[in-house]
Amino acid sequence: MPPAPAHYPGRVPIDAYGNGGFRFADMSHRGSLLIVPSGVYAWDVAGMEDVTPEACAALVREMTAPAFVLLGTGVAHQMPGEPVRKLFAEAGLGLEPMSTGAACRTYNVLLAEGRDVGAALIAVD
Repeated sequence: MPPAPAHYPGRVPIDAYGNGGFRFADMSHRGSLLIVPSGVYAWDVAGMEDVTPEACAALVREMTAPAFVLLGTGVAHQMPGEPVRKLFAEAGLGLEPMSTGAACRTYNVLLAEGRDVGAALIAVD
């Protein structure tokens, strides 16, 4: 079951980030994003304190091991808490935290290479 009503079906490159949101597929979205095989979804996360196992459940449900997820942690690189790291490890999924800007750039490269990657991106100003 998808995490929320899709903003866009399928994975597409991120054209821009900042000002509290993202641009992709000739659309703009205010707030954070989840990108999984079934589409690009709004993610009800404003900062790392909101990144919980419950907030990441849709990622784990949709991604298939040995895929991995890029976690855009905001302006700076931060590590998620142990419960989140454990959730991904138990699912056999890689979790790569990095700043949101780095995550957007890395996601675009991996998407262009046809890699099986998901992304959870915290919006930045």
